[in-house]
Amino acid sequence: MNYREFFSKFRYLSETPGIGGRIKAQPEDFVVIEDPLPQIFEGKKHAVFLLKKRNWDTMSAVKEIAKRAGINYRDIGFAGTKDRHAVTYQYISVPAGAKEAVENVQIRDIELRFVSYGRFIKLGYLRGNRFRIIVRDVGEDAFERTKEIVRELKKRGGFPNYFGYQRFGEKRVTNHLIGKLLLQGDFESAARLFLGAHGGGMEGDEARKHFWETGDVERALEEFPSFLRYERTILHRYKETGSWKRAFLSLPLPIMRIFIHAYQGYLFNLYISRRIEEGIPLDEALVGDIVIQLKGGIPYRDRTYRVTETNVSFVNGKIKKNQAMVSGPLFGFAMRRASGVPGRLEEEILEAEGISLEVFRKLPKPMAEAGGRRELLIRPLELTYGYVPETGMCFRFFLPKGVYATSVLREIMKDH
Repeated sequence: MNYREFFSKFRYLSETPGIGGRIKAQPEDFVVIEDPLPQIFEGKKHAVFLLKKRNWDTMSAVKEIAKRAGINYRDIGFAGTKDRHAVTYQYISVPAGAKEAVENVQIRDIELRFVSYGRFIKLGYLRGNRFRIIVRDVGEDAFERTKEIVRELKKRGGFPNYFGYQRFGEKRVTNHLIGKLLLQGDFESAARLFLGAHGGGMEGDEARKHFWETGDVERALEEFPSFLRYERTILHRYKETGSWKRAFLSLPLPIMRIFIHAYQGYLFNLYISRRIEEGIPLDEALVGDIVIQLKGGIPYRDRTYRVTETNVSFVNGKIKKNQAMVSGPLFGFAMRRASGVPGRLEEEILEAEGISLEVFRKLPKPMAEAGGRRELLIRPLELTYGYVPETGMCFRFFLPKGVYATSVLREIMKDH
């Protein structure tokens, strides 16, 4: 299954036909500029650089910078991962003593500019990201159609806040399936899917296909290319221990958590789609909903409150003033659960999947997921757009952290 087929199961919120087109025809068509928290510039133990990269994913760029500068990649801090097929600007921190070595690093399609001294930049140390995106191969009616879609979505409170395809895998849409198998304790099937799923024209596909058909670990070790380092880690560990569970748990924790987060994202997307399908508004709180507080258009996902018979009018007043948003479930063992109609929807999704919240607690300890809440709508800030002859539609907007620009464009393009 490719990502277009995967996303076809999630409903659009607007009914106006999309503009079609394509994004990321070239890296310069998708520009991302990080908006950091000002705290990263406080302190003197680290040197803060602005990293501009083109056709590099963040982790690969960080590892290459560390290698060239002669430092451990774990000593380089960054606030979030950025798209590979794009031109992106983000801040990284390195130990102050490594400033000169990093300044002297020269890598193709990577630029580093020293900004100031500050602190170690941890994941999440950002407000959000600014985007400039070009959609090519659209008709001359694209501007008017975009205008109509944006008008329609404004009436409905915003764009549906679906997790984008990056969460699930663009070529092999398997991350959420692996996550579910891990939650069910089926490490063998999870490992076999991770190793053997193939298709999409990725390098190493033939080796994956052979493993999928034969399960031959020795042959896989001979055929899997060296750049598939996590796959090779699992294969080596299985060969040593004979245990697929031990083999899978030999992966770095952030990699293992990707799969659990993907499954949480899949269930969240299902929840939004079900609300749209059943005609339950995303921009109006029902009794039983859990609502997230907003400040300046930025959601504070740890500040939630339950909607009751007595406060429902007050809460909906807050939503109309853009001071609150209705949330959906990021399922986990400590998640604040909805009740009423929204709670019923949550229960139905879990039942259909054959999953209980307790399975998120029973994962090996470092992987256990407490869960949380996430706003159902995206309200892009500073949204502007225009048609550029012989190029396409150009969009500019700001999104809070953890929100996907591709989900905004999906509703406008309606290409999957």
